[in-house]
Amino acid sequence: QQGTKGPRLILGRLTAQTRDMDDINLHYRFLNWRRRIREIRDVRAVRYRDRWRNMFRDGDMLRYHGDSDEVGCFVSGRPLSKKRRYFEVTVNDTGVRGMIAVGLVPQSHKLDHQPGWLPNSVAFHADDGKLYNGSTVGQQFGAKCCRGDKIGCGISFDSDDGQITVYFTKNGEEIGSVEIPASPEDLYPAVGMHSLGEEVVLDLNAEWRMEEDDGQMIVDSHEEDWSRLHDVKVTGTLLEYMGKGKGIMDVGLAQARRPLNPRFHYYELEITDAGEKCYIALGLARRDYPKDKHPGWNKGSIAYHADDGKLFHGSGVGDPFGPRCFEGDIMGCGIMFPRDFSVDGGGERPHVVSLS
Repeated sequence: QQGTKGPRLILGRLTAQTRDMDDINLHYRFLNWRRRIREIRDVRAVRYRDRWRNMFRDGDMLRYHGDSDEVGCFVSGRPLSKKRRYFEVTVNDTGVRGMIAVGLVPQSHKLDHQPGWLPNSVAFHADDGKLYNGSTVGQQFGAKCCRGDKIGCGISFDSDDGQITVYFTKNGEEIGSVEIPASPEDLYPAVGMHSLGEEVVLDLNAEWRMEEDDGQMIVDSHEEDWSRLHDVKVTGTLLEYMGKGKGIMDVGLAQARRPLNPRFHYYELEITDAGEKCYIALGLARRDYPKDKHPGWNKGSIAYHADDGKLFHGSGVGDPFGPRCFEGDIMGCGIMFPRDFSVDGGGERPHVVSLS
């Protein structure tokens, strides 16, 4: 019996020691687990942390805070996604030069470079209306932006070929779009600045939806919105003359596919570059208007010419009408329809913009 009790007592001690060791191991495992959680939290905090340089931030407000020789840049800590695919910036102040950029960049984007300058980044620049797509040389894309304008940027997930469509808006209207080889998780909202006094309000939770209406002419990066293009190149909402410009017959013409109507009875353009002589005219013309004639020169058309401020109404001789127009000016044209107006085939007058 004593021999039996001895082993039982020893086994009891071993069992107690084993339990103590298990408790110690469990305690250390718990400590390691807590340390690992803290590490994960720290990594996530760094990963999703907003970054900025040469900027002062107060809530959603960003203000340039440099000496104008250095770029100021803000990069959001979270990329765009299917739930958050668009953001917007309101220009509070253009400062000295208005060098504000809005776009998308990779997470590791260098904060001493404007969005759009470095590879895998794309941005619209407010000071010159150009699109910068991984290069310090931009392409004309839209109109310049001023105080009070809202600049938006978003992505579309419609493409299945590994390309992401990035689009830009100004005051709720789409400027244009571009396809880039990237995945959504690599595209982070970014804002750049480069002169004293520049200030914007950032809205990372903004929403934007394109208005869809059969009667409205929506101009984006597609030529399908124009029924005829002659010596005119379309890039987003930009029309650029591509002709020789050597003679009176070297006219470029862009004629919209849809006519004006009582609901959409007005359109306008902004002169981003007046060229050599600002031979720009806008007006209304019949559907089969000659492609090598300025609107207003031939019958069935009427137009205001920017170079001399004259109104041409079916004649090559114009009448004094208004001031001459220059770069930065906005010209408009519309129709005041009577309340009982009804559209018939003979009354349609597609509006026209021409450059030469």
